Amino acid sequence: MQYLNELDIENKRLLIRVDFNVPLDKNLNITDDNRIRGVLPTISYALDKKAKVILCSHLGRPKGKPVPEMSLAPVARRLSSLVKKEVPLAPDCVGPEVKRMAEKMKPGDILLLENLRFHPEEEKNDEAFGQGLAELCDIYINDAFAAAHRAHASVAAVVKYAKVSAAGFLMKDELKFFHQSMENPVRPLVAVIGGAKVSSKLGALENLLSRVDKMVIGGAMANTFLKGAGNEVGKSLVEDDLVGRSRDIIEKAKELGVKFYLPVDCLVGDKFEAQAETRITTVQEVPKDWMILDIGPASSLLFSEVLENAGTIIWNGPMGAFEMEAFSRGTMAMVQTLAGSKALTVVGGGDTDVAVHKAGQAGKISYISTGGGAFLELLEGKQLPGILALEKK
Repeated sequence: MQYLNELDIENKRLLIRVDFNVPLDKNLNITDDNRIRGVLPTISYALDKKAKVILCSHLGRPKGKPVPEMSLAPVARRLSSLVKKEVPLAPDCVGPEVKRMAEKMKPGDILLLENLRFHPEEEKNDEAFGQGLAELCDIYINDAFAAAHRAHASVAAVVKYAKVSAAGFLMKDELKFFHQSMENPVRPLVAVIGGAKVSSKLGALENLLSRVDKMVIGGAMANTFLKGAGNEVGKSLVEDDLVGRSRDIIEKAKELGVKFYLPVDCLVGDKFEAQAETRITTVQEVPKDWMILDIGPASSLLFSEVLENAGTIIWNGPMGAFEMEAFSRGTMAMVQTLAGSKALTVVGGGDTDVAVHKAGQAGKISYISTGGGAFLELLEGKQLPGILALEKK
């Protein structure tokens, strides 16, 4: 796969696929611009090399038609302040007017195209739509790792028609840290997997078992494993159809010599509300009408000891319902453990990323992935359409 720094880009029009799918409040103000900041090295490099930079992205789920609230206008404003030059927003992402705007660009100019998903062809990976995007540029650059698992026109079809295609610096970092932690890790390699559902992480768990030395399970998905191990879990979120499968995973870990850790205590609440009555209990003594909402202090201590000698740690998914302050201690304890670790620490997944930033520890983590779904699919051992398209090219 080629990378941006290997190409002669001076005076060339670059179409850079980025992921500016940022959260907006009700007044359409950006509440977190990490995804925009993540591609600044690629944008700055291209501008410094006197390229003409055309950026394209999706925002939200407009379902193939223009939705004013999902316009990239707030992104154009934020980007203008970050790059310290005006970033005009094109009225569309394809078509004659956009083509004219692209053709008029001078070296060092930057243009942001309107939301790709205002066209149904984007998500259908439509060939003609991909060709229309390719016609805007001399070189196509994919720097949208968070969208690399989508076989969409701006990720896959466009590569077929672009004269030259390569990856940007964010994509390069994502793949470098992922391969460093999975293909050739400093051992012991420990996977910490949390989040709500076993079903959404099943592929990742099964693939990781053949690679890791230890596995730690937290979050609501641990309830299914706890039930599989014979514990009563009250009214906790459980995927009953996967209780048997969870037992199989524990057995497989034993067969492979992978040390497998579940919570030993938990914070339970009488309801799933911030004002719930709560108490700490062992996993064997969860009250019948209560629910597990976080791991307990003994589990946090156990998990920190498990990670003490790690050479590499991969973490995906919170330890509890951390969006509510009362149930955030387990996740925050895990953030502190990773922040204080000497291991290579790679964190992936939207919620996990939010937790690390909320704790103010982002600077102490080796790498925080920008892609939730894409990161998870790599953990599952899958090939991502966006990467595959560039490799084939």
